[in-house]
Amino acid sequence: MNLKWGIERVRKVYDPTRPQSADEVIERAREMVAEDEKINRLIGEIGADLLFEESRVLTHCNAGALACVAHGTAISVVEAAHERGLIAGVTATETRPLLQGSRLTAWELKRMGVPYRVTIDSGGAGLIASGEIDAVITGADRIAANGDVANKVGTYPLALAAQANGVPFIVAAPTSTIDLDTPDGDAIPIELRSASEVLEVNGARVAPEDTDAYNPAFDVTPANLVSAIVTEFGIVRPSADDLRTFVETSRETAEDGSSRDEEPLESKHDAPKPT
Repeated sequence: MNLKWGIERVRKVYDPTRPQSADEVIERAREMVAEDEKINRLIGEIGADLLFEESRVLTHCNAGALACVAHGTAISVVEAAHERGLIAGVTATETRPLLQGSRLTAWELKRMGVPYRVTIDSGGAGLIASGEIDAVITGADRIAANGDVANKVGTYPLALAAQANGVPFIVAAPTSTIDLDTPDGDAIPIELRSASEVLEVNGARVAPEDTDAYNPAFDVTPANLVSAIVTEFGIVRPSADDLRTFVETSRETAEDGSSRDEEPLESKHDAPKPT
């Protein structure tokens, strides 16, 4: 969703008949980088309010600076909470088959000085059930108008495990990730990737020849499993709040020139906290 959003913003200033429009595209891109850095930091500060001392967090895929500019989204929450001394440790799923968690998230957490470990994807639900996780925090690739969330495949079972064990499932994303033109998760297209990513390791075949593979890039977590969506304008609860009203009001605030770190950030919803 953010890729589409970014392209549409650039298209507004690009005119192939004017040579100088290329410079305008570059300038717009620089503006968007600076804006994203501010937005992502705000997401982190707001999301950190949902955590408490010695919080043990589980995250899935990579939603840090490598994916989202500067601080990232879900990892921005971890960063801000770590700066406040609230993080006891973070568990990152390996995120098969491309290993975004072990290759990217783990690297970012180490660089921040955050205590961390990596677990196999299928180990996350068991960790949540064992009482070793206080909050699950992920990013999002698209959020439908009803609050359904598309994220890296494997997110949905973590949300199920979190609900079953009374653990908050928190999604951190800017309002640009919310797609009001997509009514619900059923309308979100799911990318199917190459079977070779599953059937091979470093180019070496590990499954028998003629084996087929189902390799979706994303899955959809229903809104009723999401405890809170953390945005740059505050926190919204899909199960209780009107997401469309929240987004439209937030956009009106931005267009009026109001600061993102004023009233909207203080008017947080009563999002559930771990106990």
